[in-house]
Amino acid sequence: MSRTYSMEGLLALMARLRDPQQGCPWDLEQDFRSIVPHTIEETYEVADAIERGDFDHLPDELGDLLFQVVFYAQLAREEGRFGFSDLVDGVTRKMIRRHPHIFPDGTLDSHPGDADGMTEADVRVNWDRIKAEEKREQGAEATPASALDDVTPGLPAFQRAAKLQKRASKVGFDWPETGMVFDKLHEEADELRTAWHEQSGPEDTDAVEDELGDLLFVAVNLSRFLGVDAEQALRRANLKFERRFRCMEEQLEDAGEKLKGRDIDALEAAWQRAKKASDAGS
Repeated sequence: MSRTYSMEGLLALMARLRDPQQGCPWDLEQDFRSIVPHTIEETYEVADAIERGDFDHLPDELGDLLFQVVFYAQLAREEGRFGFSDLVDGVTRKMIRRHPHIFPDGTLDSHPGDADGMTEADVRVNWDRIKAEEKREQGAEATPASALDDVTPGLPAFQRAAKLQKRASKVGFDWPETGMVFDKLHEEADELRTAWHEQSGPEDTDAVEDELGDLLFVAVNLSRFLGVDAEQALRRANLKFERRFRCMEEQLEDAGEKLKGRDIDALEAAWQRAKKASDAGS
């Protein structure tokens, strides 16, 4: 029977990889900045496995993401900043503090609290209040310079748009009802079409890009009103398109036909057949 490794084993492995004399040359060359792209990639691979329902491979993807955290912790330990145990302790204390309805004594050993009657909205209000208290304790200004402060610039565009809109909504800057967002979406689509018609040449794309950005921003806003995550919705659309397109390629190949060179009517007919077959099998 093969050995089962523990968290301690993973931390020991990371230390070996970074050993100055006997470590791995690639791992020894890395620093905080150099592994950020790998962290982002691993995060998306976790999201992709979940979106595909590929739970057989999800543990492997989650393990890769955990390894990224261990890598950062090892780098920090070498520089005397913090260690993995500090991360575990810090996040545990933070979660206990932010869930007083579950941990009323403020410890992991406290008896379960009384969460009866609490709604998700109540939990969110409590969460935001405690986060604000934490920031004050850390020396942050009691009143932020802007309601949009602390929205990370490096987030994917759709995700950052949603966070900006949520922050603005908290101070009352929001549409009163969903129908108005649909109307705004149509308005932005018309403005994009106008900008496209009015451009003087292929190189004159600034106005088109600007209007397209507005359209996408409103689409994210609509997703928020509909209770749908825009980033996840687009990933799902990507997977659906890929599945249908591959099915179309296979159908044409089986019929001894090629995709390239077909007119628009033939392409549409092939696409509709693929959609029907692909969706029936999904």
